[in-house]
Amino acid sequence: MRIDDYQHNAARTLGDADLRILALGLCGESGEAAEIVKKHMGHGHDLDVDNLAKELGDVLWYVAALATALDVNLSQVAQANIAKLRARYPDGFSEERSRNR
Repeated sequence: MRIDDYQHNAARTLGDADLRILALGLCGESGEAAEIVKKHMGHGHDLDVDNLAKELGDVLWYVAALATALDVNLSQVAQANIAKLRARYPDGFSEERSRNR
């Protein structure tokens, strides 16, 4: 599935949520994903990949919803992010470039 197709399909369930609710929802779902990793890394739980993937889907929905509310295509968001990363790390990520950019 193309990312803009996902955004279009996700928008069918958007309703009338405003930016505040969408931003808070993104934070909440990101927190749920982080909690799964925390329990694995810090508490010795098995990594629940299936549940983590579901939470990532929820994160993706909120990202798509925010982009839709801003009238921005996810493909534009992705392209701008890649351009930023290429400028910041032209030879790929390095700790040195991360510290001295």
